[in-house]
Order: sequence, then structure tokens, then C-alpha cells
Amino acid sequence: MQVLMRPWGAMHYRIDGPDDGPTVVFGNSLGTDLRLWEAVLPLLPGIRAVRYDKRGHGLSDTGGAASIADLAEDAAALVEMVGGGPVVFVGLSIGGMIGQALADARPDLLHALVLSNTAARMGSAETWNARIAAVRAGGVASIAAPVMERWFAPGFRATPALHLWRNMLTRSDADGYVAGCGAISAADLTERTATLRLPTLVLAGESDGSSPPDLVRATADLIPGAAFHVIPGAGHLPCVETPSEWAALVAPFLQEHAR
Repeated sequence: MQVLMRPWGAMHYRIDGPDDGPTVVFGNSLGTDLRLWEAVLPLLPGIRAVRYDKRGHGLSDTGGAASIADLAEDAAALVEMVGGGPVVFVGLSIGGMIGQALADARPDLLHALVLSNTAARMGSAETWNARIAAVRAGGVASIAAPVMERWFAPGFRATPALHLWRNMLTRSDADGYVAGCGAISAADLTERTATLRLPTLVLAGESDGSSPPDLVRATADLIPGAAFHVIPGAGHLPCVETPSEWAALVAPFLQEHAR
């Protein structure tokens, strides 16, 4: 286990793959930790994969309230720490929002961007405030059932694997989860994302209840030349639910842009 000290506390990260491979940094979704990417890493051979737990998640310290810009600063500090020159940033959901903000603030750090199941603006303040209130009243477990419905298609929800992801969510730090909700609620990256000019791959899940395909497509349309794909049968976490299909789209993009 490796730690990067930030002004707010300790940020946990992990590096896998060859030291001389192109560096790819992975940003997780709300309510998950760096294990989110376990199923796809073997399908992306040759890369130097850097995964991390954003503040308030996994083994990282909570860190208090933060904006998407703050979370992008954490990501920038990690990229500078691990070295390897400009990297490809792969972000899912809030991780994709972090990627957009990072690409805008520090374009010198990125070769390219993969945005999975995310958007420049996700949800309304009313929706996020309601979720924050529910978590404060009843803990993260109180929202687990509807979150699982938004995360996964019905077929996956019928498998034993669902219990593992439900457990990951419910064991999340409530303060860290609330801080993540607040960051998403306050963020509208539309204008900044429309200025991005780096190679970008945008992915959506056909059955995603958190960031539906039309929402994701609208963000892809903001970035000139961005490639957009919908993964059939996938929900909000296709790297978990349909890892082969997700990796089949990402691997060629990395081969072209990671070095």
C-alpha cells in the first residue's frame, strides 16, 4: 500500500504493471474504492496502472468537504508523484468529472481522457440534497437498494456478486460519501469541458440509471472529435458488469494514445 500525503490527510494509491509501461490513472465512482477496476486490469496488458482512493473513500482519509476542483488537484498531485510523463486519465462517474476538471486545469499532465458513465453535469441540487439528507438520517445503508438499481442491470442484480458491491457501498464512510455528493451537486463543468481538445473516449451503459446514455452522449458532443459508445446490457459500472466489452473499447484507445 502506498500513501500520498495531502493537506487534508493521507491518500491511498496503488501501482500495478510494468515500470516501463505507459501510465494510466484510474478515478473511481462515488461509493467505490480502487477495487472497482480489478476485472478490467488483466484485459489492459502492458500499462502501468495507477489506482487511488479519493478522499473519503477506501483507505484514504475523509478530508472534509471538497469541490470537484479540489479532487482534481488531488489527482494532479498524484500524477506528479507517480511520474511517467503525461498520462491517460480514466474516470467513471465522479471520477469522470474529476478527469474533465483535471484536463481543463492541467492539460500538461494528460495525453488523453477516458470518460465512462459520467457527464459535465450530473443530477440536480435537489436530488443530491435529498440523498445527503437520507445518508445523514440513516447512514449509507439506507440508500443501498436504490443505488444498486441505478448501478446495475437486472441480470447482474440477480447474481451473488451484487452482495460484494452492496457491501462496498454500505461500508463507505458516511461523511466521505456526503462530501462526494456535495462535490457533484455543486459542479457544472459544461463550459470548461467544451474547451477540451485532447483525444477523448466516452462510454455509456445502455441500462445506466445514474448517468443515462443520452446524458453521457451530450457530454461527448461537447468535445470535438470525442468517440462515443454505448455498451449493451451494462449499467453504471460496466467495468464490473461487462468488463470484456468495456476493455474491448478502452484497450485500442490506450494503445493509440497512452504513449
